Amino acid sequence: MSNAIKVENLIKTYPSFALKGVSFEVPKGYITGFIGPNGAGKTTTIKSIISFLKPDGGTIELLGEKVKEGGAALEKVGVVMDTPYLVKDWTITDVEKAVMPFYSAWDGDRFKSLLDRFGIAKSLKVRELSRGMTVKLSVAISLSHGAELLILDEPTSGLDPVAREEICELLQEFVSEENHSVLFSTHITKDLESIADYIVFILHGEILYAGPKEDLMEAYGLLKGGLSDLPLLSHVHLIGLKKNSVGFEALVKKEEAVDLPKGILVEPVSLDELIIYFHRGGNKS
Repeated sequence: MSNAIKVENLIKTYPSFALKGVSFEVPKGYITGFIGPNGAGKTTTIKSIISFLKPDGGTIELLGEKVKEGGAALEKVGVVMDTPYLVKDWTITDVEKAVMPFYSAWDGDRFKSLLDRFGIAKSLKVRELSRGMTVKLSVAISLSHGAELLILDEPTSGLDPVAREEICELLQEFVSEENHSVLFSTHITKDLESIADYIVFILHGEILYAGPKEDLMEAYGLLKGGLSDLPLLSHVHLIGLKKNSVGFEALVKKEEAVDLPKGILVEPVSLDELIIYFHRGGNKS
């Protein structure tokens, strides 16, 4: 399987945080979700991939081209960040005039079609757009210059469910075209549970998992039982134990959840719960 993104041993060091040899791949033709709690290293990794930051070490390939060898591949990459980069007093017509020279494959008809679909008039100013409309504008720009890869960093935070659903539908439409790929970083993991094919999970600057979403969610379960059962579970590694007055919950690898006391339940786990319990327990898997 060919890759849209290949990151190998990425290192970036700050006084209070570091990416510690981050390595993962984003397969072509799929949506890959990028998950982890705040401060885990998602945005630092993404900014390194799109050359907003210079890493201290490691290599990055975009669409088969090493990033350090030139920026040609970036023309085929659409980027949607959490913080809009557009001048607030620009009209949408001004926006198109500003971005068009950077892309040799700019498609004005495609841009107009997307604006019509989103209900965005070219006479509007950027500051007149809602949060959701601003995200849609950024997506429209990304889809109007022949991008083969979309990289999104928290674009749906603060959006209502309807707007989020529209963005997710757009991403699914995008990857339905041959060799189109998405790296989608978001805290709203429900979106990823419905549309992502692969997951990259980062915690404390290290990759805990990179692979098919279903394999990750099938590998772990949420163990639930009474406090009196805990002494009987010394043979099971409990990740991120949470106790209350009557019982406990903990993340476990399903393959280790054997010889359990009667009454102990092992329930399916969500991506949210994986993040929460790994964060509670550190990066021990």
